[in-house]
Amino acid sequence: MIYHFDILPSTNDEAALPKYSEGDIIWADAQSSGRGQRGHSWESQRGENITFSVVLEPTFLAATEQFLLSQVVALAIVDALKYYGIDAKIKWTNDIYVGDKKLCGILIEHKLQGSSIARTIAGIGLNVNQVEFSNDIPNPISIRQIKHFEMDCQEVLERVADSIMTRYEMLRKDNAAQIRIDYHELLYRRDALHWYFLPDGRRFRGTIRGVEPSGALRIENEKGEERSYLFKEIEFSVKNITKLF
Repeated sequence: MIYHFDILPSTNDEAALPKYSEGDIIWADAQSSGRGQRGHSWESQRGENITFSVVLEPTFLAATEQFLLSQVVALAIVDALKYYGIDAKIKWTNDIYVGDKKLCGILIEHKLQGSSIARTIAGIGLNVNQVEFSNDIPNPISIRQIKHFEMDCQEVLERVADSIMTRYEMLRKDNAAQIRIDYHELLYRRDALHWYFLPDGRRFRGTIRGVEPSGALRIENEKGEERSYLFKEIEFSVKNITKLF
């Protein structure tokens, strides 16, 4: 069921309330305290985009496999965009990019129970009709800017929600292997040489080779040496703009 609000502090916070159950969508035209990954805020003009959270209860999934849920949601958004003729990629871990521009951000939050996942809230901000963004946002784009016409936000939301549940059912039916394959195939800048930056300021050129089940990014440097990086262990350059993951 879709619950539509004019404004909320955060759709993820609202979705965490026990009155919501698996498959419920909490959608707000505006958020007063919307947040992205690692404490970043998410900008969205009221009514121009879709900011929403979906509730999942993946009790069948071990806590050690939680990255599969990030993959499911990212793949679902790419699936939905494909319907509109948009060729999108997944920029590790789960930003959605078209070319070198960010179309969608995702924030995944889990509640664990023992060795399993009791509840997952997937918060999603998808740029739909916004055409003007703050100067401090490095590389945004919207569906309207890509397709050159205004979209129906509710129709886009419903399509994305359906895609999420379709991919989620794949996971429930123990098809994790295909999810990992599809995610790998859609990785932004996979098998291409680019600059990367370490937290201590050192930089190197490397090639993304894949993602570990844990979610760590595998990069091969120019010497042919490969290692994996967790969140915040590497900076990613996009046309001379860097963003710390």
